Amino acid sequence: MIDHIIEWSAEHKWTVFGATALLIAWAGFAIRQMPLDAIPDLSDPQVIVFTDWMGRSPDLVEDQVTYPLVRALQSTPQARTVRGYSMFGMSFIYVIFADDTDIYWARTRVLEQLGRVQQLLPPEVTPILGPDASGVGWVFQYALEDRSGRMDLAQLRELQDFTLRPALQAVSGVAEVASVGGFERQYQIVVDPNRLAAYGLSFADLTRAVRNANSEVGARVLEMAGREYILRGRGYVDSLSDLEASVVSVGAGGTPVRLRDVARVQFGPNIRRGAADLDGRGEAVGGIVVMRIGANALAVNEAIKAEIAGLTLPDGVRVVTTYDRSELILGSVETLTSTLIQQGVIVAVICLLFLFSLRSAFVAIVVIPVAVLMTFIPSYYLGMTINIMSLAGIAIAVGELEDASTTFVENGARKLSMITGGAERRRVILDALKEVGRPTFFSLLLVTVSFLPLFSLTGQAGRLFRPLVLTHTFATFAAAVLAVTLVPPLMMLVMRGKFRREDANPVSRVLSRLYRPVVSLAVRARWFVLAAAALLLAATVPVALGLGSEFMPPLNEGSLLVMPTTFPGISIEEARKALTAQHRIIKSFGEVKSVHGKAGRAETATDPAQLDMNESVVMLRPSAEWPTRFTPRWYSGAPDWLKPPLRWVWSEQRARTLEELSRDLDAALQMPGYQMAIAPPIRTRIDMLTTGVRTPVGIKVFGEDLAEIERISVTLEGMLRDV
Repeated sequence: MIDHIIEWSAEHKWTVFGATALLIAWAGFAIRQMPLDAIPDLSDPQVIVFTDWMGRSPDLVEDQVTYPLVRALQSTPQARTVRGYSMFGMSFIYVIFADDTDIYWARTRVLEQLGRVQQLLPPEVTPILGPDASGVGWVFQYALEDRSGRMDLAQLRELQDFTLRPALQAVSGVAEVASVGGFERQYQIVVDPNRLAAYGLSFADLTRAVRNANSEVGARVLEMAGREYILRGRGYVDSLSDLEASVVSVGAGGTPVRLRDVARVQFGPNIRRGAADLDGRGEAVGGIVVMRIGANALAVNEAIKAEIAGLTLPDGVRVVTTYDRSELILGSVETLTSTLIQQGVIVAVICLLFLFSLRSAFVAIVVIPVAVLMTFIPSYYLGMTINIMSLAGIAIAVGELEDASTTFVENGARKLSMITGGAERRRVILDALKEVGRPTFFSLLLVTVSFLPLFSLTGQAGRLFRPLVLTHTFATFAAAVLAVTLVPPLMMLVMRGKFRREDANPVSRVLSRLYRPVVSLAVRARWFVLAAAALLLAATVPVALGLGSEFMPPLNEGSLLVMPTTFPGISIEEARKALTAQHRIIKSFGEVKSVHGKAGRAETATDPAQLDMNESVVMLRPSAEWPTRFTPRWYSGAPDWLKPPLRWVWSEQRARTLEELSRDLDAALQMPGYQMAIAPPIRTRIDMLTTGVRTPVGIKVFGEDLAEIERISVTLEGMLRDV
């Protein structure tokens, strides 16, 4: 059958070329439609249930809200894990679902469960669903900077909440825009208890009067002179004087008791559970853009920046970008794209060296990019994204992509170099193609099938490596098909003229002279060679066992996430001061472009942080701009027994590596009572989603006695510190 396909393709070359052109156009459409991201979305399908019961203690929130919700949500279909967190005035429930669960189906099931459990909760408590996003969806962060000095933190927060936030939430692909930092303005009533008692009033009377005063009443429609007029009583509060004039009660003789008679009305900040800082310059106001699950991260970021550029802000106020994942996405795609181009160039150069024919090399050069383009067609319809793992699968497959075409071209060139008399060129090329067509085609299929066991991976491992396996499979299968369809007509079209015999190629002659003696010696001493190979293989075993292992390949994200934690109970002002001091230290490093972070939580259900946890995003300058310094280096050739200071030393001028920068930041940020954690942002958030803690490995201690839990935890901390 393969021989028939080869012959048909050679006979109908223009049909094959036309079909190939259509497939290339189809692939171009698929590439333009596919979302771009840095890495695959490794987060589990999860639904967040957030409950606000401000003013209540954590144990009351746990007993009255978190526990009933967790018990009810455990029976949700396909729910794998239910995690509950209780803190002052807030409850967070994370429902983790099984793999491949549709997120919107899961949200519907959780809503059904909430309807059943609502009657078990306190009357004023209403749980709500968090955004259809995860912590990995934090793709863009910004801060508001007022250079004029005319706007205070409350006014900047008002600008963020009523101008930027609504505009950015309307961008396609954005699930939520969370505000962080500043003061949320509210009306505050400071009651004078002595006056309240003098008038014989209670706090309940005051609360009822204020609630009734801030309302609007609709009445009937009045028809006059052929027109209708709508009657309504306007009562919404617009200013402090409106509240001050509210009537609380009517005294003897019909004299009204107004709110200003028993209390003072003023503007003030709401209870704050988070504060932000920019570059160590003091408290700032900012926002976090949370991307919807499955959205195009690059498109969302570009749309966000375009929307910000079109906003009209007060004079002196500008939006400072403090985290932008599009830089990482474009950098990852550019790196792997250049790698693919380099591999293609290397293949072309090798073909030219060994075949001494530009026409023959042209066949291999054409097949590689066409096979790569074909990969994106099934990838698009499977809902994949273009990321570092999917492109890595193509990069791994480049060797197989050129195997078939190179084998065909080399065999065709060899046959054509031996033409004698009036042999027909077309028949010689067909015979050469048929000679190697079947084994080459099935060898590529064998390579394709060899990756199929990796499809059995599940969980995060499956989500991480499946794009690589799929694109590698698609690429090798496309190469196998192109080898028996596109290569034959290309060879018929371009392989013309005279071809050199293999023994006339100077490169082949030199290499033959080098490897023939080695091969002859290996064959004569075959038992010695086999024994040496076995010993070499055995020597690799202890080395392999000593290698470390890591689930996710290291990725320089161009930024770091610094997360210091301290003891619970810290006040927000003390946490803010510590955050500013830490940012000043971080900004003193020449590699740092900006640092924007928060103490406590942002106004989003995806952030359950408390005040004892700081979180700072450190944006780094391009590596070419990192400052260099003289670093002492031990002479690698010195024996191990030659200990410093006897070992030879020299200094070299170079920039710090990312690992060295992280280590030096950790050393510089050491503060009493704080523990540091420094890692790339995406990786850290994946760890938090997986384990429920901020690191890949964590230990949880359960029990009924909090004092005993604390004692065991402190003991474990001391033991693990030396690991």
